[in-house]
Amino acid sequence: MYKAQNWLSLNFFAFFFTWGIFMPYWTVWLIDSKGLTVEAASTVVAVGLFVRSFSTFFIFPALGSRFAVGTLLKAFALLSTVMLSFFLPFDSFIAMIVAMTLYSLVYPLMLPLTESTGAMMMQSEHIHYGKSRSWGSIGYTIGLLAVGAITAYFGEHSIIYVMLFGCLLMVAAAFYHTPDSLKRRSDQSRVPFSSLFQSKRFVISMIICVLIQGAHASYYNYGFLYLQDLGVSNVWGGIILNVAVVSEIIFFSVADRLLRHTRVSSMFMVAAIAAIIRWSMLFFFPSVLVYIFTQLFHSLTFGLAHYAFIRLLYQEFDSHQIPAAQGIYASLGMGLSTSLLTVIGGYLYKETPGLAFLGMAFVIIPAVILSYYMKKKFEPAPA
Repeated sequence: MYKAQNWLSLNFFAFFFTWGIFMPYWTVWLIDSKGLTVEAASTVVAVGLFVRSFSTFFIFPALGSRFAVGTLLKAFALLSTVMLSFFLPFDSFIAMIVAMTLYSLVYPLMLPLTESTGAMMMQSEHIHYGKSRSWGSIGYTIGLLAVGAITAYFGEHSIIYVMLFGCLLMVAAAFYHTPDSLKRRSDQSRVPFSSLFQSKRFVISMIICVLIQGAHASYYNYGFLYLQDLGVSNVWGGIILNVAVVSEIIFFSVADRLLRHTRVSSMFMVAAIAAIIRWSMLFFFPSVLVYIFTQLFHSLTFGLAHYAFIRLLYQEFDSHQIPAAQGIYASLGMGLSTSLLTVIGGYLYKETPGLAFLGMAFVIIPAVILSYYMKKKFEPAPA
């Protein structure tokens, strides 16, 4: 168990190091290094998110039924490194669309694959998910800090080179040892999506996650620009963004212990209410101090919602069903909904930066209602 736990922690760290570069900084890189407008960069990112929803929904399950998880980790890490180089030679809007499309067919698959690995190893290796996932948050933190510091001295064009280093780190982590349980091919071919949707708790949870996770679109894509508009330097911007990740690290490090007996619906409800408060505050109180304070809510708006969904997968499905369910989550909750809301957020940001966040707060209101319904209908308190 000890070696398996360390291996999972290392892979979480490596992937989320790159995620901490790609998510908050890629829009900035497209604008500053490729000369795109905010709207054009938003469109490029949205195309990538749309392609991600396709690849995680169709390509990921198809490959998961044919190859072992350990093999896919190695292949995706290598292909991601190669595909990243396609961004370098050209500067036009169309070229960026093509490069983002190709990259989004492969790189985002690392997210559901890594998360599925964690959920599967909870059953096969009896690892502590929160403990290893916290190392992912640490990797995200270091990625944010590295880019903030490096761009302060070398400019935004250096972002892609830090990303390239991160991809090479992913390759090294993937090829360093593979637990025996991940060397066997998953029998995912026997898991039609229709069988997953027979679980009403899964369906409701998916809708909730689509709303809560998708509503992070403005934060992921325009959060750094928003700080720049408030007059924050790149170095301090990276530090401020890390406040959210530190809160996430603390959350994941204690989640297994504190939330052992907490219902999934209760976790979703708290996450939804916290998200409404967080995004609304950025509109009504546009200041650096308020932004820093709302960063603490990330442990709830992302961390708690994500942990609740992983807990639900563990409760509802067998290990061979989890990759398919995780693929749906990554496709709809982390891809398609974020893609649509990124475009909407881009136009709202052009009008008034804070409006991009207020729009996200309205999106989440149905999630509160669905969480309450799930609690009353499917998870009543024990008599």
